[in-house]
Amino acid sequence: MSRLVGVISDTHGLLRPSALAALQGCDLILHAGDVCGRDIIATLQRVQRTVFVRGNMDRPSSGNPTAKTEAVEFAGKRFYVLHDLYELDLDPKAASVDAVIHGHTHTPDITYKDDVLYLNPGSIGPKRFSLPVSMAFIRIEDDAMHPELITLPE
Repeated sequence: MSRLVGVISDTHGLLRPSALAALQGCDLILHAGDVCGRDIIATLQRVQRTVFVRGNMDRPSSGNPTAKTEAVEFAGKRFYVLHDLYELDLDPKAASVDAVIHGHTHTPDITYKDDVLYLNPGSIGPKRFSLPVSMAFIRIEDDAMHPELITLPE
């Protein structure tokens, strides 16, 4: 059975309708921080179970996430979610993590190191510089993860 994980980051208070539509049908949503709005949290939770972490722009007083990291097990895979990859506080391979999900740079990227997937979905929030508006999916099928970056219309 195939499972689909939606991966987003850096909404900065803007949840684009195109991103919300793309997340329909996901079995889990991972948000790698800089949510910047409790309304976004509520909206995403109505779509599907969503795991959020705090980004550098998230303030506790605004109802944003308070945890800087989250470890999530889903469909036989272990995900470690944080905002800034430079603040990674564990050795993913030693911790049996399958994927490290991060944001902060707004630059979409898929990298593998020591058989661990490092995924930055980019940003679905306000357009920044020449960077695309982007998000990602991870399809889990037959114990394999298949990540894909998606560019959304501005």
